[in-house]
Amino acid sequence: MSVHETPRRPLRVSFEFFPPKTEAMEETLWSSVEKLAPLRPDFVSVTYGAGGSTRERTHRTVARLVSETDLPVAAHLTTVDATRAEVDDVLEEYWQAGVRHIVALRGDPPGGLGEAYAPHPGGYANAAELTAGAKARHDFEVTVGCYPEKHPESPHFEADIEMLKRKVDAGASRAITQFFYDNDVYERYLERVRAAGIDIPIVPGIMPVTNYKSLMRMAGLCGASIPRRVARLFENLDGDPATRQLVAATVAADQCLDLAERGVGEFHFYTLNRAEMAYALCHMLGVRPT
Repeated sequence: MSVHETPRRPLRVSFEFFPPKTEAMEETLWSSVEKLAPLRPDFVSVTYGAGGSTRERTHRTVARLVSETDLPVAAHLTTVDATRAEVDDVLEEYWQAGVRHIVALRGDPPGGLGEAYAPHPGGYANAAELTAGAKARHDFEVTVGCYPEKHPESPHFEADIEMLKRKVDAGASRAITQFFYDNDVYERYLERVRAAGIDIPIVPGIMPVTNYKSLMRMAGLCGASIPRRVARLFENLDGDPATRQLVAATVAADQCLDLAERGVGEFHFYTLNRAEMAYALCHMLGVRPT
């Protein structure tokens, strides 16, 4: 089987948001939702903090999206610092709110990336168990995460791919990648996944560079590499946000257009609650208001 995904026209997109902390952030979020909604995304997702630290804000944001828009909504859920009963309660809350799509993730340790992860006693041990638990409770559509450069805690690629296979066997129907900036890395990963008999969509997660120093730190913790050719573009731009934004837009556009040329037909954008970059990238990919 070719490593290229079967191209679909028009291209399909989805957007990720996080629950706002302040009134100003809430205004920015809903302005972004209003801007992106006419692109008719497959779904929009809302993140969920470690140990349910954003549980109420996440649920409120999800419920408002369901009630005030006609967008398909996916709610993130993690296993961190929660018993199965507590996670099942959240699943039930989502179902009652009209949510039919879950993004099932193990989640980061309460101390953040870099801290050793330990399953909660009596909780779901990983995303595969969480996927199975969600499917057993209701007929949720389940999306999961995957790592083109291997999860940093996986001992080797074989173990990493096996975990993805367990998620699929538990009922996951889509995987979204951790961010990456080398499309060859994505293509090699797709080869590994298909060779393992996994045939669900592996959707590239696109993260435009907004703060290069923060990105470097995050990339180091989650095992994502930043090609030297990309790093060079952001040199000496710490004090020049306007130029940095233009460079970031160019890098993201080049990446997305190249992926589309390789046959990728579906993109997931980490928006950071800002619509401008995601909207522009969709425009260049030919995804426009209907």
